[in-house]
Amino acid sequence: MRWPVPSVLLGLLLLLLTGAILSLVQGAMQLPAIDGLLSILDSLMGTHYSQLEAFQRVVVVELRLPRMLLAIFVGAILAQSGAVLQGLFRNPLADPGIIGTSSGAAVGAIVAIVWFADSLGNWTIPFSAFASGLATTLLVYGLAKSKNGTSVIFLLLAGVAIAAFAQSLIGFISYFTDDRDLRALSLWQMGSLTGASVENLLLTGAVMILLAVFFQRKSVALNALLLGEPEARHMGINVERLKLQLIVVTAIGVGFAVSIAGIIGFVGLVVPHLIRLTTGPNHKSLLPLSALCGAALMVIADLLARLVVQPAELPVGLVTALFGAPFFITLLVQQRRYWSE
Repeated sequence: MRWPVPSVLLGLLLLLLTGAILSLVQGAMQLPAIDGLLSILDSLMGTHYSQLEAFQRVVVVELRLPRMLLAIFVGAILAQSGAVLQGLFRNPLADPGIIGTSSGAAVGAIVAIVWFADSLGNWTIPFSAFASGLATTLLVYGLAKSKNGTSVIFLLLAGVAIAAFAQSLIGFISYFTDDRDLRALSLWQMGSLTGASVENLLLTGAVMILLAVFFQRKSVALNALLLGEPEARHMGINVERLKLQLIVVTAIGVGFAVSIAGIIGFVGLVVPHLIRLTTGPNHKSLLPLSALCGAALMVIADLLARLVVQPAELPVGLVTALFGAPFFITLLVQQRRYWSE
């Protein structure tokens, strides 16, 4: 059943707003919602409306608010990247994690964390993640490409193989690190939003906005690709240049997201498919709605990660995988039925 785009937009905005408010006031320390929101206003305006204690305001403003914003930015980046890849390869099974982009970016990020970040600076982490993620994506795309087009089967198989190889490299690097770095790397690989510093927020927010603008400008071309590559060429679209541009920009987004939040799977797979089922395949609405839904999903996943085992917390990547993996299996079953018909 298809829903009007304005109705879906309103529903996602309400879902994101609800999740954001709960994320600010729920956790090991539960706080009144109104006072939690007023504490943010106080920090921005210099007022004193909130009745929270000083340490409670610190929890809201300096811990939970940056984490919630990072969840929004990362979720939007991953969801839009998944929507673009699915449109580019014309298959709902395409995803930054499944085709190896996330694992490749993780290898670059871990190499920078272990060997270069201390000496050259933290800027090497997103740059290395982007370069590694881009190389991985281009390799998988090259293996799946033939004169007849891009084979989805080979795309998935190559992605699985490259992702397995990347995981082996991550394990090799982790084996030679000390115990302190090993635990940090292990938690980072499972996805974490604890690195929500001001610098990371500014960087990730800027990347999210730039990606959203660029992808939206390519929405008409992505719609044309849904008809097939020959049809898109007849419409005057340089298909090969478009593919290269989208792959590079997607690798940039995923690389930045992975370098800051670790490997968070299935967001780029589940969200675009849900939006496509709800509103249709038009990328003009699919891309912004996917960004909004991805942001809401990440905020809710992070909230659950902090609530399930409080006062401890689960890695957010485990929560997204817990819900995303069954969805992916269901999607595979549907695709098998389609192929058998």
